[in-house]
Amino acid sequence: MQPKLRFLTDELIERIISEAREVLCRLGMEIHNPELVSLLLEHGAKVEGERILFDENLIDNALRTAPAEFNLYDTAGEMTHLLGGDRVHFTPASAAISILDHGAQTARKPVTADYVRYAKLMRGLPNIASQSTAFVTADVPELISDSYRLYLNLLHCEKPVVTGAFTSEGFRIMHDLQIAVRGSARAVAAKPLTIFSVCPTAPLKWSRTTSQNLADCAVNSIPVEYISMPLAGFVGPVTLVGSLVQHTAETLSGIVMTQLINPGAPALYGGCPAVFDVRYETTSLGAVETMMLDCAYVEIGKYLGLPTQAYIALSDAKRLDAQAGLESSQGATLAALAGINNISGPGVLDFITCMSFEKLVLDNELAGMALRLTRGIEPRDDFPALDRFRELIAEGHLLISKHTRRHLRSEHLFPGPVIDRANRSRWSEEGSTTLGARAHAEVERLLAAWEPTSLAADVKSELTGLMRAEAERHGLTTLPELERES
Repeated sequence: MQPKLRFLTDELIERIISEAREVLCRLGMEIHNPELVSLLLEHGAKVEGERILFDENLIDNALRTAPAEFNLYDTAGEMTHLLGGDRVHFTPASAAISILDHGAQTARKPVTADYVRYAKLMRGLPNIASQSTAFVTADVPELISDSYRLYLNLLHCEKPVVTGAFTSEGFRIMHDLQIAVRGSARAVAAKPLTIFSVCPTAPLKWSRTTSQNLADCAVNSIPVEYISMPLAGFVGPVTLVGSLVQHTAETLSGIVMTQLINPGAPALYGGCPAVFDVRYETTSLGAVETMMLDCAYVEIGKYLGLPTQAYIALSDAKRLDAQAGLESSQGATLAALAGINNISGPGVLDFITCMSFEKLVLDNELAGMALRLTRGIEPRDDFPALDRFRELIAEGHLLISKHTRRHLRSEHLFPGPVIDRANRSRWSEEGSTTLGARAHAEVERLLAAWEPTSLAADVKSELTGLMRAEAERHGLTTLPELERES
């Protein structure tokens, strides 16, 4: 039995959804996209000033056609995810602007070499099911930083990618990169390789860029995750229930637009709400109330029959310290118990602004523990029990019994070398290493073990050709040098 966590009763969920629908239908959304506005008006929405008032039928029809689950596939076309139900998957958080330098223990601007290391590292982390475009490299123009990161992901790691476009124009090249891998636009739609994050602006607004990204993904059947971000006490009600009403309204508006464009287009009911800490003027993603918001809106998504996502299992700490472990592990545990389908968090610190490779390998272990938790406790040849205990009494132990050998690996999770389980004397003999030192050693070990992906040489060449042409279009005459084995 998979253990479950709930914060909301069905009655409270229904009231939140009802209030959110009323907000959409009577107050509406500000949508800076004339084409989408026209589409909404054609299907029953109304204009009131600068706001678009939704219609109950629009919402009902969208929820009727939105799929309850969908698959993701790697670069080889093999299915890696079934997103839906209570299935749990982890992915790094996205779009950090700095990287924690292990040696200096300071944050700095990342460059291409850092991103290549990240993508290679991701290949060796079995408990983190997908990549993300995790941080922004500073050595290419900003206008191609979204497509450039996806290009590096596809070149160095087979896992699917959670990504997003920073501009309306950026989608085209990002779609072309996927076509180069799959062979055709139809194949990209049939076997999705990416999920695009699309973010309404709090409160109750869609910008031209994000709404166009939503539309482009819907037309091409590329999955999206709606990332509504009410900040409780700032650009959202201070109460958790009030912020959930806002999150629900903003997310429902995205579902309506996606399903109007392409009924049945895949999407995740996601988000990144947070509480606003008025003492420091920060959006605390490690706050327990933020984690509660995440788990609660996921309950609403599941109640609506939709697959889910959340930014959780991350930390506001600035280094790999006790706070980082506390906030990340609590989030990972709560997320797993809530059955969040796509948990976006591993690897990041400092309010999603800083990536740490050492934290990423630690979070791979936290993810493994959380995934073990979801398997729960089940009997495995345990009944009848009498013979097992007769053997225990006779032998004095069960270390080499058939029952132990049969079930040891499935029942007991054995974490990697980042986690210290040695006794003190052995720990001392092996160098008395700290968590940070063990994590860094694991980073270096995994990078040394990396081997080129199975992506065909001509596909890699096509990816590079597409990226080089896009870079030249934005004034970059050459791409930063990549390692030869790419």
